[in-house]
Amino acid sequence: MAGLPILELVPIPVDDLRLLALAQVPATLVFRTLAEAMPPPFVADRSLQQLGAGKPLVWCAPFYMVRTDDAAIVGSCGFKDMPKLGRVEIGYGVAPQARRQGMAGAAVAQLLRLANASDEVCEVLAQVSTANIASTRVVQRMGFLPCGQQLDHEGEMLVQWVCRMAQRGA
Repeated sequence: MAGLPILELVPIPVDDLRLLALAQVPATLVFRTLAEAMPPPFVADRSLQQLGAGKPLVWCAPFYMVRTDDAAIVGSCGFKDMPKLGRVEIGYGVAPQARRQGMAGAAVAQLLRLANASDEVCEVLAQVSTANIASTRVVQRMGFLPCGQQLDHEGEMLVQWVCRMAQRGA
């Protein structure tokens, strides 16, 4: 059915984040979650710390990526922290079983819409491993442009990609 979204972003509740931080899948989601679809424990822990510091839910809590045709959780995505100097960073991951089906692109498109709706955001950053060809293609298709490189804390080279938001009120 053309025009229908393939994916819905559902904010991850704080109670689920507490379990995910312990590497546990919430019991109510076990049978509808694809393997490797949940955010890693460090993402849930980071979100809990940010929320505990009073940061807004929209910028700090990840989303479940829920496939609309069967309600399966196929991945997670979200903003990594509040915008700083007009820039917000995104992250996303898709379960191996659901890759190459447009899920990452659909999630990034929805994150871009959320960012664009905020007066706090001028640009969105995605940092992608040089080895992750699929993710590189996603950000390219979404209009991101390369703006630099950086080594992560594990020594992996990441390409920094930026998508500038539409001009407001010009």
